[in-house]
Amino acid sequence: MKHSPPPFHFPCGRTRREFLWQAGNGFFGTALASMLARDGVKAGEVTPSTHFPAKAKNCIFLFMVGGPSHMDTFDPKPVLGKRHGEEYDFKPAKGVSQKGKGKLKGSPFEFKACGQSGIEISELFPHLREHADELAIIRSTKADSAAHGAASLQMNTGFVRQGHPCLGSWANYGLGSSNNNMPGFVVLVNGAPYSGAQNWSSGFMPSGHQGTVFKTSGTPVPNLDPAMDRSLETQRDQLDLLATWNREHQSHLPVNSELSARIEAYELAYRMQAHAPEAVDLSGETDHTRKLYGIGAGEADRFGKSCLMARRLVERGTRFVQLYHSNWDTHGDNDKRHQKLCEQTDKPIAGLLADLKARGLLDETLIVWAGEFGRTPVGTGGRDHHAAGFSTWMAGGGIKGGTIQGATDEFGFRVTEGEAHVHDLHATILHLMGLDHKELTYFHSGRDFRLTDVFGQVLTDIVA
Repeated sequence: MKHSPPPFHFPCGRTRREFLWQAGNGFFGTALASMLARDGVKAGEVTPSTHFPAKAKNCIFLFMVGGPSHMDTFDPKPVLGKRHGEEYDFKPAKGVSQKGKGKLKGSPFEFKACGQSGIEISELFPHLREHADELAIIRSTKADSAAHGAASLQMNTGFVRQGHPCLGSWANYGLGSSNNNMPGFVVLVNGAPYSGAQNWSSGFMPSGHQGTVFKTSGTPVPNLDPAMDRSLETQRDQLDLLATWNREHQSHLPVNSELSARIEAYELAYRMQAHAPEAVDLSGETDHTRKLYGIGAGEADRFGKSCLMARRLVERGTRFVQLYHSNWDTHGDNDKRHQKLCEQTDKPIAGLLADLKARGLLDETLIVWAGEFGRTPVGTGGRDHHAAGFSTWMAGGGIKGGTIQGATDEFGFRVTEGEAHVHDLHATILHLMGLDHKELTYFHSGRDFRLTDVFGQVLTDIVA
């Protein structure tokens, strides 16, 4: 049967009158944007505030780069151990597991019921075990990719592709900083993550919302000190003159949010010269505190300093601190490498929890521990990438400690109950910080964007 082509619709009408009427809407929109900008109502901007009372004022996200093995850390699998060495084919869905066929590999590490809750945690975390009743372990986490780059982006931004704001940027955008002299979002890197700085990028938001990287060795904030021949008064005069010129230029570009962000960045850098050095100076901490974090104790020293710095930052009003620890990508020698990696992180994380609690800060600080995915239950020596089911955990502000969310099957391959997708983790984190993930939006490219896209449910079972 022959079909006639549909009639062609002219985009702006057939007559001059129709063209002017429809095009005029565009001129009106441009003029309206300009008027709103003069009133301070620029596209995408919000007045920082919560949607409802927050359970957590701050968040410290501990990101384990490369993907820790869940069946060696927080998800005991005795059946997997008994069937160690057997050939098995899981027939995984494409893209969510790097390897679904091979010899089963049981964990050589002992799990022990800990605390009053009886949560089982691996012997790899002897210090963290002491805080089992503070943890909500999510054994049913799922992601959409088993590739490092895409999975890292999704755990941080909610999307497997580049160009979107990260979780810290959304928190900073929605809540702002409680200390105008310090960044609202700080990143501490102990080994670069896959996809690099895209993980703490503000994406299509103004650059003022992106993470500020502090070094974890040497001088934490590079180029913070003014030039030797320039006094603070001289620098203030120069910034004031530069700001005058920038604002004059901005008056001709009223909807340019990037220029506003650049002006504020200059001002924040100036204020940080007086306040950041003290925030990252660990010399005043007691020997007891330093020992608590494992500082000076070999393998734990570097990450211990980062965890202590994170505590000092949230004390001083930084809203979101993200720590990266690398590299958990254990394709070879999984067992020995996990022993070393856990030795580097166990005491610092336990020390962070204990220190925050002693200072009365744990109830208002959310701690999140996660990698981009888990590891496969099959392998010879090592374990490969696995996103179909793995473990993460939360503690602190608003979390119901001593709880377990969901489960994987007897091998740790698939989620069998209580699925918690990355979008659900993000929805829960925002919820605990007083933000509704469905209401926190940013207008870009003709539509409203969310951290959780069109997905996400709050994990109410782990919320106190």
